Amino acid sequence: MAILVGDANIFIDMDVGGLIRSMFRLEDLFATPDVLYLEELKEHHAELPALGLRIEQLSAAEIAEVERLSILYPEPSFHDLLALGLAKGRHWPLLSGDRWLRKAALKESVEIHGTIWILEQMIKCKVLSLERARTAPGLMRSGGRRLPWAQADEMLARFA
Repeated sequence: MAILVGDANIFIDMDVGGLIRSMFRLEDLFATPDVLYLEELKEHHAELPALGLRIEQLSAAEIAEVERLSILYPEPSFHDLLALGLAKGRHWPLLSGDRWLRKAALKESVEIHGTIWILEQMIKCKVLSLERARTAPGLMRSGGRRLPWAQADEMLARFA
């Protein structure tokens, strides 16, 4: 069982796709920085802690790392860098679809996955039927989410 650090867009993608409850049925645990939760998620996604989301406070060393990261990588948002700092500091994988955050994570040798990977894990672990998994990307697309749609199609085709 791993602890996976999510940025805001991961939880929003899952919610728009109607998959938030299924995501929390995975064996993995999900965490996010406290400031990110309070400032980006709490207002519209207050149910996340009740579903199992761990709200984590960064240590002084992790905050110092976020400051260093913000100098090296000006493109990701402050909240995204908080997620990267938490993941890096605790050696936990990061979940994000943000292009700039993904680049920074890779340069910092932090394991990173995105929405499609989570969808694939839900199929593999049988917490989501293939039929239901096939409808989620359409909901995300019509909900204005931005994903590599061809990659989603390829992943789903592997389960056919």
